[in-house]
Amino acid sequence: MNGKQSGYLDMELLRFTTAGSVDDGKSTLIGRLLYDSKAIFDDQLEAIERASERIGNEEVNLALLTDGLRAEREQGITIDVAYRYFATPKRKFIIADTPGHIQYTRNMVTGASTANVALILVDARQGVLEQTLRHAYIASLLQIPHIIVCVNKMDLVDFSQATFDAIQKDLKTKTASLPVKDIRYVPISALLGDNVVDASQNMPWYPGPTLMSLLENIYISDDINHQNFRFPVQYVVRPQAKDWHDYRGYAGRVVSGSVKVGDKVTVLPSGFSSTVKTIDFYKETLQEASAPQSVTITLNDDIDISRGDMLVKELDHPQVNQDIDMMICWFNERKLVPRGKYIIRHTSAEAKCMIKEVVFKVNINTMKENSDDKEVGMNDIARIAIRTTKPLFFDSYQMNRETGSIILVDEGTNETVAAGMII
Repeated sequence: MNGKQSGYLDMELLRFTTAGSVDDGKSTLIGRLLYDSKAIFDDQLEAIERASERIGNEEVNLALLTDGLRAEREQGITIDVAYRYFATPKRKFIIADTPGHIQYTRNMVTGASTANVALILVDARQGVLEQTLRHAYIASLLQIPHIIVCVNKMDLVDFSQATFDAIQKDLKTKTASLPVKDIRYVPISALLGDNVVDASQNMPWYPGPTLMSLLENIYISDDINHQNFRFPVQYVVRPQAKDWHDYRGYAGRVVSGSVKVGDKVTVLPSGFSSTVKTIDFYKETLQEASAPQSVTITLNDDIDISRGDMLVKELDHPQVNQDIDMMICWFNERKLVPRGKYIIRHTSAEAKCMIKEVVFKVNINTMKENSDDKEVGMNDIARIAIRTTKPLFFDSYQMNRETGSIILVDEGTNETVAAGMII
């Protein structure tokens, strides 16, 4: 592999999600990011130039870069999230582009569940809308570590600092109760490119970084839990080759923390302990593995381990319980059935579960809890209590996004009906 390729593979990856209301310029912004960072191919550019001419646009309509894809996606795909990949010399990026309509809470939850950063668009002419608050609430619920509020269409308010300041003040007041660690505000014009990749000449009053500069430099190494070692076993490796006759490895991904050769580990649920003999990665043997590496671990003792078990450090165990409280977003057209039975998937484990009770539903427009209305339908967010048929090993979602998240599946149809964050 040449140096250029390995450099690309070693680059840090930032995942971000875009959220906003309809027509606040999300497609244009993504198009502008791709266009100004030279992340689109010449033939793609020629195609959108031709399409722009055909529909009578004077300038290149960058929204067409994403809208062409969206038109195809809206032919009835259930979870409607498009992922786009691009890179700059500093970082690789994955954009989860989710539709802005009110009825698509589930899409935003799906796209944002693994994001480091949420971009929330606000139309400078409209100010803070109900939708803006919904998106901020969901971003905080999903513990997205960084939020960037892009106040777009500044060209339509004469690049007014007073307008930008008023929106910033309004949103800060309305989101003061949300547990968001890091929130930034950038005034932009996606249409003209101001403060997207290049600094704006029209807003000398804004001294901060451009959106691209923020995305390239925002510190995300602390977004992964480096403290608590968690290794859900996905597959037991038993090669039937004579050179590897006695090999027994446990393949999976280190979802948090790190492990070294010689570390003492405990296997859940059995509780048996052993020490790490080797850490294998393709044709290499490593001395240490840390999140989010995928490796195969062998142990010095022969313990019965199977898919769904978890390796943890001896003095640092997750919670082990069959009664679990969680916040969920309901995805399915069929409503949640109280005392209904579902399949729960958590890391590499699977169990059956029953919904014991709906504690409250969230009015997502006011962010208030409603314990009188407990009917949970599509796009609703609620707190529920469940009981599983076997113990799960989990952390709270706040402590560990990987071991704190679950999905619920309908037994009969095998459809994913909800995503949940363990409290």
